[in-house]
Amino acid sequence: MVNRSVDSARAFLGAKAGRMPSIGFRPAGENDLEFLGTLYASTRSEELAPVPWSEEQKQAFLAQQFSLQHRYYRQTYPAADYLLVLHADEAIGRIYIAREEAAINLIDIALLPTRRGRGIGTALLGELIDEADRDARAIVLHVEPNNPARRLYARFGFRLVENRGVYEFLRREPRVAVSSG
Repeated sequence: MVNRSVDSARAFLGAKAGRMPSIGFRPAGENDLEFLGTLYASTRSEELAPVPWSEEQKQAFLAQQFSLQHRYYRQTYPAADYLLVLHADEAIGRIYIAREEAAINLIDIALLPTRRGRGIGTALLGELIDEADRDARAIVLHVEPNNPARRLYARFGFRLVENRGVYEFLRREPRVAVSSG
């Protein structure tokens, strides 16, 4: 039986001891689409660098891809938490999470290029893992094999379940404390 935490104990809701200073969250809304599109484009810039398109063509392609991804996520995971990651109330990233009975699905996590490599993603993942372990739920996610975050997921104990085309499907089983009672 799953031990459900109360809403206030869910990762990314309310204040949390040990969270990086000035990091907060708020639900992403329609007014955030421009930022979210820019963030999405920043995650694909290296991939598109060698493509012989004009900058305008690349931007049009990225806008189209973001729109399709945004629509897919909202249709596939209607009850998910779609959160902006904030630093001192400035949007610096996004984290999308679908909490299901047996597992927490980390749909997406992305930070602006200037915020990557500073431990923010590690801290966010750690907070989500704390929730999953407390509730005895696995965490699942998809990642491209060449994504630098792949190494972070491996450090946290995520294991390859299946290759799914351009993505790897990873899973981390919960670590549940054993009582000596």
